[in-house]
Amino acid sequence: MKRSSSIRLVLVGGLSAGAVTSCGPSGESGRAVSADNVYTNNYQVAGVGYYHAPFRAWYAQPYNQFDPKTQRYFQGGQWLATPHESITNISAPTLDAARLAQARRTDVPRGGFGHTGGHWSTFS
Repeated sequence: MKRSSSIRLVLVGGLSAGAVTSCGPSGESGRAVSADNVYTNNYQVAGVGYYHAPFRAWYAQPYNQFDPKTQRYFQGGQWLATPHESITNISAPTLDAARLAQARRTDVPRGGFGHTGGHWSTFS
């Protein structure tokens, strides 16, 4: 049985995307969202949403999610009558989209207010 070279390219592309972004919940925690990284469609970041590769940004709903009540598909921040068709299924976010996503993440601990001194003193 002969394998198609186009299938191998798709599989290699998918594997390289996983290697670059460390796809999966266990790999993302602590890894900064960056415009230097590539992400696949519907790559989810906690507190941010789903990455839409053709639009190079994150949105609250998954890419091409269908709403049976309205009979519409979600793509690039809009609900439209037809699903979005694009050959782009992996891309790097814009610099602004990456910064906003990193700021909105809920899966990384953030510093809070605290004291900077090593001791407390009371004057009488």
